[in-house]
Amino acid sequence: MFLAGPVRASLVALCIVLGAVSASGCRTHREDPKKVTPEALYKKAHKSLESYDFNGAIKTYEQLTARFPFTDEARQARLDLIYAYYRAGEKESATDAADTFIRENPTHPRVDYAYYIKGLVDFERTPNAMESLFHADLAKRPPSSARKSFAAFKTVVEQYPKSEYAQDSLQRMVYLRDRLASYEVNVAKYYYKRGAYIAAAQRARGAIEQYDGSPAVQPALDLLIQSYDHMQLEALAKQSREVYAANYSAGGGTLAANAKKSWWRFW
Repeated sequence: MFLAGPVRASLVALCIVLGAVSASGCRTHREDPKKVTPEALYKKAHKSLESYDFNGAIKTYEQLTARFPFTDEARQARLDLIYAYYRAGEKESATDAADTFIRENPTHPRVDYAYYIKGLVDFERTPNAMESLFHADLAKRPPSSARKSFAAFKTVVEQYPKSEYAQDSLQRMVYLRDRLASYEVNVAKYYYKRGAYIAAAQRARGAIEQYDGSPAVQPALDLLIQSYDHMQLEALAKQSREVYAANYSAGGGTLAANAKKSWWRFW
């Protein structure tokens, strides 16, 4: 179809105008590089964190640390990322972030927080709905992460006794200690029932020595005595009975009470 010159010129002008408007519209939706500052990104990420949008916070924190790695905001973002990963259920990422922060900032005033969150990540989970329904005994489950959690909390308690997380860390250590001790006693019982008295005695003695003050120490000591009796180790059995009588007989103290002198010392 043939178009007259004026009409054709008008169409060309219209296309140019539309193209300019379209380009302008695209530019308005792009982020202005001048407004992308460490402060702006941190504020955005922190707002997401406070709103429980942990995935959104993680995305922005990661953007901040990638684009502005040497700023104060990036350093704080790396600390916040540990918590964001933890709350988002990304346990491996949380542990890696905590380890990296501790390695790169060993003298940071809030490195205790990194240890604390690291301990929380490995803290033994509570029973789920089915386990609660059937009264599952968690002490019989291998403590795959309890020892790592205990070590992280112990660092907070010993190296940062004035930390705001020290008291909670200590309480969690008590719980983990009792869990670990109970597990050792259950393993000792397993060996004892199968006639492996040497192995039973070793595990029982280990529970007594490592977890002094735990309620599991009493059954561990009783199991140790029985194991020595079966092995006809009269001297060791007698010595163990004396310890048991001194700590658990009427009028005697308890290992848990005596342990207050040594467990935990920093208070």
